[in-house]
Amino acid sequence: MLEKNCEEIWENCLSIIRDNVTAQNFKTWFKPIKAVKLDGKILTVQVPSQFFYEWLENNYITLIKKTLKRELGKDAKLEYNILLETSSGKKPYVTKIPSNDQDKVKNDPVSMPINISEAAIRNPFIIPGLQKIHINPQLNESYTFDAFVEGECNRLARSAGFAVAQNPGGTSFNPLFIYGNGGLGKTHLANAIGIQVKNNFSEKTVLYVSADKFQTQFVDAIMDNKKNDFVHFYQSIDVLIIDDVQFFSGKEKTQDVFFHIFNHLHQNKKQVILTSDKAPVDIIGMEQRLLSRFKWGLSADLQAPGLETRLAILKKKIKADGIDIPFEVIEYIAYSVTTNVRELEGALISLLAQSSLNKKEITIELAKNMLDKFVKNTVREVSIDYIQKVVCDYFSIPIETMKSKTRKREIVQCRQLAMYFSKQMTKSSLAMIGKYCGNKDHATVLHACKTVNNLADTDKRFKGYISDIEKKLTIA
Repeated sequence: MLEKNCEEIWENCLSIIRDNVTAQNFKTWFKPIKAVKLDGKILTVQVPSQFFYEWLENNYITLIKKTLKRELGKDAKLEYNILLETSSGKKPYVTKIPSNDQDKVKNDPVSMPINISEAAIRNPFIIPGLQKIHINPQLNESYTFDAFVEGECNRLARSAGFAVAQNPGGTSFNPLFIYGNGGLGKTHLANAIGIQVKNNFSEKTVLYVSADKFQTQFVDAIMDNKKNDFVHFYQSIDVLIIDDVQFFSGKEKTQDVFFHIFNHLHQNKKQVILTSDKAPVDIIGMEQRLLSRFKWGLSADLQAPGLETRLAILKKKIKADGIDIPFEVIEYIAYSVTTNVRELEGALISLLAQSSLNKKEITIELAKNMLDKFVKNTVREVSIDYIQKVVCDYFSIPIETMKSKTRKREIVQCRQLAMYFSKQMTKSSLAMIGKYCGNKDHATVLHACKTVNNLADTDKRFKGYISDIEKKLTIA
């Protein structure tokens, strides 16, 4: 019988891997891998970048190990060839050092021994021989309730989470289903609940795990004939937190085992906390029996933070880091980055890095230059809130007065300029601009824009207003 070559070995591995990951993850992380060499029991694969290598090591190496074991036996080893860009644009092969020493690169082949004989850990987070109380909860200790800034955008979810932390499994919020777009604080809030439970009830077993990690552990348990151990482990948890539960979509067997784990925990008054980027009703590819259980407790959404909440988040972050930043800079960031908390904090970190690396004082000009690179088309996407602030500050008129129904000439002109620049510099509809500017209709906004254009042509002083405000709104 002819021996298999490296491509055949890898194709056989892929056929198993394909059944254990989502189609999208397979396309993203396994399709680009090429088998380049087979030397006895050593398979060498080519990956497109160092980041790609590290992602495989951190997320899929157990699955790869087990599939390679089936093909090459207990002495199997894996080596990586990594493509790195050079200044000339070429991509030479380099080898990456083993995962336990990632700061060094050398030219010798990387050998990653696969210890086939090592006994599988009976439960995913328990070291054999230790009692249940020693389970590592996998919580991020910095994600506390104290560090979570409350606002209108998250008050329901935060209040429900705090109530759960005081009486896990004993409230009507079981499960607690927290949903919202990325970067709004779902993971932070879920961890905060877990930390508070551990502080209040040290005897309770708390576990935070991502849906992807749960699914990987389940696959490992199946391959090791340890499914019952896996189920019994998760049924022993007092407070189970599953992050990004939408990733169970399309994975029928994972959904089935989670269904049974969920039922056991719920019936025994154990607390289940779930997070998702979608409301239960919007999750596609999830069994109806699971979706119905997700709705048993409370579904609380997290929305994009309002201006006051964004300011509070930045102030808290700055205070925690012991940094002194002018308030006008904090205000500019809060007005400019409106999407989510992650981008807001990212903008602040980028500004601090720019200031530190270039030895520049933190000023409004530095913030504008930084945000132009941090946010695509910053000038075109400056918020209506910020436009109103700049216009009102220019005329020394309170924003509340500008939004009022007064017909005083200077107030009307201020309002019309705010509408004009909002139409010029944002992608908001006329109706949305009118709503922000005192609940006016779209016809009022159109009239305001025409009035501003006419005055710019006939009134030299008014044209100066436009020029001055435009300079304040745009980057020099």
